[in-house]
Amino acid sequence: MKKATKKEARDRRHKRVRAKIHGTAQVPRLCVFRSRKYIYAQLIDDEKGRTIVAANDLKLKPLPLQRIKHQNKGEKEQEELLSRKVALAFEVGKLIAQRAVAKKIKRVVFDKGGYKYHGRVRAVAEGARKGGLKF
Repeated sequence: MKKATKKEARDRRHKRVRAKIHGTAQVPRLCVFRSRKYIYAQLIDDEKGRTIVAANDLKLKPLPLQRIKHQNKGEKEQEELLSRKVALAFEVGKLIAQRAVAKKIKRVVFDKGGYKYHGRVRAVAEGARKGGLKF
């Protein structure tokens, strides 16, 4: 049997997730794509097949190492040191939330794109939550 490459495995996972997740105009799908260098986020209306809002870190300036506070269910608030890429992903999440709120969108369905909910993908989600989006 042929072993799937990382991209093929991610594509398979993403298709499996996309079979269950569907965005509308009122509750669009927040889709995350992660390349080695950059991170991209889009709000997509699947009924019309249109991108409503998009954000990426192509033009954001590199940030110094940052600390953010987060709280898991039933635990005390923790402070975490973020790498530069993760800090930029957090800013992308806040940016897309800001643009979505300007278009009167408050709720989204999160599509992690076949990636683990970890690192930069998680930072986009937390940034979007901090920016005012509800998942």
